[in-house]
Amino acid sequence: MIKYRTTTVDDLQLFYREAGDPTKPAFLLLHGFPSASHMFRDLIPLLAPHFHVIAPDYPGFGQSSAPDHTEFAYTFAHLAEIMTDFTAQLGLNRFYLYVFDYGAPIGFYLASAHPEKILGIVSQNGNVYREGLGKKWAARQDFWEHPTEEKRNRYRQAFAPETIRGQYLFGTVPGRVAPDGYQADIAYALAGGEAYAQRQLDLIFDYQNNLKAYPRFQQYLRDHQPPLLAVWGKNDPSFIYPGALAFKRDDPKAEVDLLDSGHFALESHARVIGQLILDYFLPRG
Repeated sequence: MIKYRTTTVDDLQLFYREAGDPTKPAFLLLHGFPSASHMFRDLIPLLAPHFHVIAPDYPGFGQSSAPDHTEFAYTFAHLAEIMTDFTAQLGLNRFYLYVFDYGAPIGFYLASAHPEKILGIVSQNGNVYREGLGKKWAARQDFWEHPTEEKRNRYRQAFAPETIRGQYLFGTVPGRVAPDGYQADIAYALAGGEAYAQRQLDLIFDYQNNLKAYPRFQQYLRDHQPPLLAVWGKNDPSFIYPGALAFKRDDPKAEVDLLDSGHFALESHARVIGQLILDYFLPRG
């Protein structure tokens, strides 16, 4: 049974999904853009018999508090600090991490600052390598280096309904992706209006700092070599699959599995991904 809860962290109301036995190892699921914890709706029941599963919505996403961007720093490092405080609030002293998309820098900021907390990592299209960046990132580099209001406003297209739908459907087998996930994300974007747009544009601009932190994240992998499962929708144009293969360079424990799917691989391969997680992390015999 999945329970839907809220807790106060740093004066924010954070929504989260919880399932499984709290006496079992914890599994923290960190969502991506432009989604929220609902992206894990098919995975949670697969993990819950074996783990204590926690899936929060970040501030500004889903059902969590969304302070105005003029009063709250929408940066990945700040979101990582809040997620760290969230785990402390829930008493999660050690846990597995599932990181996807935006969840990768958030999760790796957390892991590199608190390596003692991490039991293992699943990275599903969660990139921390330059070779994992698709072609679109060259244009963003120009925006980051030479920002203007005009360039900033062009990125409103990133959360337009047709773009969100395309993120879910590109690279997937026709008929394998239900509309539930992308319709929820579209609804959040439309309902949030200008306030939603401004906080998301802040995060798009701040993403440059994640690239600057890649060496830190990679050093964490070399120093601590956590058990790591890289599961990738290999047809993802945003975070291309060489980013998955690169994990093996820094972490000899890494296993890489490439799936015939796109960016939101859970939408078409939740059962496959769930089984890969169980096979990799649970003791056999």
